[in-house]
Amino acid sequence: MGVAGHNDPLLGETTCGSLLQQLQLIWDEVGESDEDRDKMLLQLEQECLDVYRRKVDRASSSRAHLLQQLANSKSELTRLLSALGELSVSGIPDKTTGTIKEQLAAISPSLELLCKKRDSRVKEFADVQLQIQTLRGEITGNLQFGEHLETPHVNEDDLSVKKLNEFLFELQALQKEKSNRLNKILESVSSVHDLCSVLGTDFVGTVTEVHPSLDDSVGVQAKSISDETLSKLSKMVIGLQEEKSKRFTKIQALASQLSDLWNLMDAPVEECQPFHHITCNMSLTLDEVTVPGALALDVIEQAELEVERLDQLKASRMKDIAFKKQTELEDIYARAHIAIDSSAARDRIMSIIESSSFEPSELLADMENQIHKANEEALSRKDILERVDRWMLACEEESWLEDYSRDDNRYSATRGAHLNLKRAEKARVLVNKIPAIVDTLVAKTRAWEQEHGMPFTYDGVPLLAMLDEYKVLRQEKEEEKQRMRDQKKINDQLAAEQEKLFGSKLSPARPQSSRKVAGARANGGGGAVNGTPVRRLSALQSGGRTASRDGRRDVSRPVAPVNYVAIAKEDAASQASSNHTGPSTP
Repeated sequence: MGVAGHNDPLLGETTCGSLLQQLQLIWDEVGESDEDRDKMLLQLEQECLDVYRRKVDRASSSRAHLLQQLANSKSELTRLLSALGELSVSGIPDKTTGTIKEQLAAISPSLELLCKKRDSRVKEFADVQLQIQTLRGEITGNLQFGEHLETPHVNEDDLSVKKLNEFLFELQALQKEKSNRLNKILESVSSVHDLCSVLGTDFVGTVTEVHPSLDDSVGVQAKSISDETLSKLSKMVIGLQEEKSKRFTKIQALASQLSDLWNLMDAPVEECQPFHHITCNMSLTLDEVTVPGALALDVIEQAELEVERLDQLKASRMKDIAFKKQTELEDIYARAHIAIDSSAARDRIMSIIESSSFEPSELLADMENQIHKANEEALSRKDILERVDRWMLACEEESWLEDYSRDDNRYSATRGAHLNLKRAEKARVLVNKIPAIVDTLVAKTRAWEQEHGMPFTYDGVPLLAMLDEYKVLRQEKEEEKQRMRDQKKINDQLAAEQEKLFGSKLSPARPQSSRKVAGARANGGGGAVNGTPVRRLSALQSGGRTASRDGRRDVSRPVAPVNYVAIAKEDAASQASSNHTGPSTP
């Protein structure tokens, strides 16, 4: 205790020498032998060696660890540079001198920087690869709706920008492919929506049969774009288009039936108006039908029920409908101046309706066929009929011109005289064309008869016979005119001889014969030749026409009758007898 108390305040800093000195003092006080002292000293030296040896071992181990750490850092630095595709990093010292810790301290910042860069690059690779796998799954259809993929493993041996760009290029290609597929999907879904709207079917229920993600409630980017979805959707669009085409064809046929039935039965507008949404499809094309529900099944059913109702109503009103068709047929023949037996045709219709095997559709089809043939025949006769009208007009103008020429007051200054003069000028031009008109009409008629293998009749009278009779009558008329001119010359010569013999003109009684001749010429020459066609036309108007719808005769066009020549000859004979009486001799 004395030794310890002595050492603390005096020594200040304890060293090996001071401790050995204290140990010597203690041994002196104790009286230790030299031998014991040597043993103790030897033991102390051995213990000191052991301590130093442990310290050296620890120092060696620490140096080896630092060297390994330095080697690992350099190796990691090289690996990171290779993985990141970089040749070097700024901040790495070029020299490898200095202590181990100094070298570690110089490498550590660059290594830390590269590690951070590696981690960032790994994250980028993971994000890009995840997107690529997701897009591939969406395109192939392996990724189910609402499914999420795990983060893919990234190969850290190649984190270069070149490799990242390759992934990015692949990602862009897949994104473009997805965009194209999405556009196709959206277009197809839009087509399905429009078709379902027109057909009146449930759009959501229809489109989700292909894939649940095609519902409008699902976002665009989440919709299925797989090959299977595209194929099913395309087939669905084609199927709906075919269904639309079938329904459109059916609705058009029903609309046509409705229109025909309404026309047959003269249905009022109020009865037709509720079905306007059906009949309006008759004038549309398939692509123009876009109104929602226009081709719905209930609309088609509505049209079918109405057609069925009208068919039943048509059967009960078949007589009126058939007679209406017959009247239409008779009107066509009347306008074409074709004579038919209307009474026999109506009797035949009644017998068919009253027969046990009566079929309304067959009767109407037969009458429609007759109307079609009548229209074709009327069309083939149109050119000739127009020329007949022109001939008739020329004959009427010729008759008027004859009457006008006999009027002694035609040049007087009466009201409307100038209009008659103009008409007379035009009439002379037209009358001069009559021979050419007749010749052309004859040629046209013969060509028509040769083509159709049947005579061309005008209200039952052969037109060529009428034209031949007219030409004969016209020749007789010209001959009669020539005789009248010769007779006038004879009369003028007799009057001149009487004046020479008696030195004066005929007595007032003599001109009576002359006036009689003139009157006979006026009545015979004008009435028998020019006036006769008009009288004959008037006769034909009352007996040579076919019955019209209400049973009355059509008198719109006058024509020459069958007894055209006979009447003309009688008038000519009457004229000749009047002319042969001549003036009385003095």
